[in-house]
Amino acid sequence: MPVTNPWLAGPTPTARLDRERLAERILHLFSSQNMCVLATTGPDGPLATPVRYFHLDFTLMFTAVPSSPKMRNLDADPRVSIGIFAPLVGQASSRGAQVFGRARVLHPGDPDFDHHWPAYRWQSDHVERSRPLAEPPTGPLVVVPAERIVYTEHWLRREGYAPRQFWRPTA
Repeated sequence: MPVTNPWLAGPTPTARLDRERLAERILHLFSSQNMCVLATTGPDGPLATPVRYFHLDFTLMFTAVPSSPKMRNLDADPRVSIGIFAPLVGQASSRGAQVFGRARVLHPGDPDFDHHWPAYRWQSDHVERSRPLAEPPTGPLVVVPAERIVYTEHWLRREGYAPRQFWRPTA
């Protein structure tokens, strides 16, 4: 029987990508997707919420209604896990990241808000809702700087690398 991807068979490689190449692959994933699953914890237990995100380097960001369950959870415990993944066709296409960090809620006037806001693409939402582009939303903006990323890409096996790679920011 013909095998489509023979490099998926056999022992899993353990080699690590160099930091620069791993960072490039993670940022490519972040840039090629726009939906994630945000996991928070609250008084009723875990909550996993699909969220549209944008990123600035290794910081993910999204907006939310202040009274939403995810925002209440973030107020109580800012630790989050975020799952980002590409569409799966089969094992060879498996590609995704688990991002771990602490969410911060930013408001206009905060210097960090002013730094991150230009990377947030709110304009398409305004056009879709027939809102004037001269009146941008006022926030809040939630930012999650990555403290740790577990990146998975089975295509790496073709080159002898482990399909699961680990990233942390430099000290």
